[in-house]
Amino acid sequence: MVKRDPEGYLIEPEDWTDKLAHELAAEEEIVLTDEHWVVIKFMRDHYKDNQVTPDVRHAMKQLKEECGAGRNRIFELFPYGYVQQACKIAGMKRPRTWSTG
Repeated sequence: MVKRDPEGYLIEPEDWTDKLAHELAAEEEIVLTDEHWVVIKFMRDHYKDNQVTPDVRHAMKQLKEECGAGRNRIFELFPYGYVQQACKIAGMKRPRTWSTG
């Protein structure tokens, strides 16, 4: 298993894999759908390009562009929150603040 902090976030985002995403999602009692993957892939690409976790508003915009989803859809996909669930499943380090840039 990969190294995680006490809250369950990856220590090194580079350790993330699709398989691990499924395992982390299962811990959160989430079954990943295509919409989840839109958010996760966006987050991973943004992190790769910028070395920072994208702010939730950017993930919402991506979900709307690719799926036509409304503003609140991301909170239906990750009911315990973007930071607590989406960031964890996407293999991000725990963001220092709710707004991550």
